[in-house]
Amino acid sequence: MSLALASELVLAYGWNSTSCQILNPGIDHWFSDKVRAVVGYTRRHSLLVVAGAPVCALPVLAEVCAEFEAFAGAQGCRVCYVCAEERLHGLFAASPNHAAIAIGAQPVWDPRSWRQTVRARASLRAQLNRSRNKGVVIEPVAPADATASPELRQVLREWLNARQLPPLHFLVEPNVLDGVVQDRIVIAARREGRVVAFLVASPIVARRGYLVELVARSPQAPNGTSELLIDAAMQRFATDDCHFATLGLVALAQAAKPEIRRNPWWLRPLMQFARMHANRFYNFEGLEQFRVKMSPLAWETIYAISNEPDFSIPTLYSIGAAFSGIPPWQALVIGVAKAIRQEFRTYYLSRR
Repeated sequence: MSLALASELVLAYGWNSTSCQILNPGIDHWFSDKVRAVVGYTRRHSLLVVAGAPVCALPVLAEVCAEFEAFAGAQGCRVCYVCAEERLHGLFAASPNHAAIAIGAQPVWDPRSWRQTVRARASLRAQLNRSRNKGVVIEPVAPADATASPELRQVLREWLNARQLPPLHFLVEPNVLDGVVQDRIVIAARREGRVVAFLVASPIVARRGYLVELVARSPQAPNGTSELLIDAAMQRFATDDCHFATLGLVALAQAAKPEIRRNPWWLRPLMQFARMHANRFYNFEGLEQFRVKMSPLAWETIYAISNEPDFSIPTLYSIGAAFSGIPPWQALVIGVAKAIRQEFRTYYLSRR
C-alpha cells in the first residue's frame, strides 16, 4: 500500500531527478501527516539519508522538510538530503541550521534538440553507425515483460560481474527490475537475436523529463551500443514532447569544480584524492567523458545538504555507507583486492 501511494505521489509531484528512484528496492518511505508528500530514505547509523528531496508540491516543500526533520530528531537522528538539486539548495541557502556541499553535477539535454546534437557531433554519429554496422538493433520492452525477462537479468549480471567493486546501491541501485517499473521506459539492444544491453529511464513528471537511470551492457555488446540506446531513448522522449533529460549524477565532475572549491577545507583534499585514486574503481572520469561527448546543453550542480550547522565527517561516512551498502573502508579493500587479482591474472596470461 505504501509503495502504491509513493508511486502516486512521484507521478504527481516528482521534480528532483531522483524522485522516481525512491521506488527502487532498499528505500524506506515516510509520508507527511499534514500534506500530500513522501520522502524516500535509508538509515545509516544516526543519519537518515534522503534520496534527493521530498516529493511534494513546491509551496509545501519547507513545511515537509521541517516535519521530516522532526520525525528524524524524535529517533535521535539527523537528516542529509543526498543528490539534492537547486530547488532544495535555494530553500536552505540562508539557513544557519543546514550545511550544503557540492558532490558533482548532472548533464542535461532538451530531447527536442537531440537530432541537431547528433548532426553536429561526428564522433557520436560514428559510434551510432559502428553499432548498427555490427548488427545491433533497438527494440522497446514493455515494463511488465522487463521485470520477468531472464535475458535482461542475465545482461545485468554480466555487467555487474565485469566491475571491480561491489555494486553501489541507494541512488545508483542496479537492481531496478525489482522495483516499480510500470511507468518507466525500458529499451533493449539485440545482436544476432540476443539481448546485449538495455536501458531504463524514469519519469521526472514536474519537469516534463526523464532520468536515464541505468544502461547495462554485456561484454559482448559492440562499441557504440550504449550510445545507440541513449539515442533511441532521446528520440522517444522527444516524441513525448519532453523538455528535460539527464543521465544523472557524475560524482566530482569537473563542471562542479567552482562549487566544490566552496566545500569545507577538510573535504576538498578528500575529494581531490577520491578523483585521483578511486577513479580506477568507479571511473568518474570515464563517466564524465562519456556524457561530455554527447554535448549536454548544461551541467547542473548536485548537492548533499545536512541539517547541521557545519557538514561533518560522520555525515560523510554515513553517506558512503548508504551507497556502498557496507563500510566505505571495506569497499575500498575489496576493490584493491580485485584490482590486484586482475593485474596478476593479466601478467600471468602474458607470460604463457
